[in-house]
Amino acid sequence: QVQLVESGGGSVQAGGSLRLSCAASGLVFTDYTMAWFRQAPGKEREFVVGINWNGGNSYYADSVKGRFTISRDNAKYTVYLQMNSLKPEDTAVYYCAASNRHNGIVVIALRHDYGYWGKGTQVTVSS
Repeated sequence: QVQLVESGGGSVQAGGSLRLSCAASGLVFTDYTMAWFRQAPGKEREFVVGINWNGGNSYYADSVKGRFTISRDNAKYTVYLQMNSLKPEDTAVYYCAASNRHNGIVVIALRHDYGYWGKGTQVTVSS
């Protein structure tokens, strides 16, 4: 049974930082592209960033480029999201997702490409 468990969310002031973690189990981690999505109240779930199986390829949404950094530790079956210079518009529930549709080689920003999802962690940024 595949499980993705996010942690690290919380409340910060604008300009602050948070580091999210997603611990995976029940899958062969290196077969999967991992990604973070987010969903703000009243909005669609949107792609934030993804990373391929060995960390050699990553893709960021324009809204977070230069502020967020994704990384993964394959030995720990964990993917991380370092979020710096946070803005109020980053407020959302952040979801970890896994996809092996392309054997973990490429990063796809499409929600339907990801077959496994965590339950999410809340990030709140106040102005």
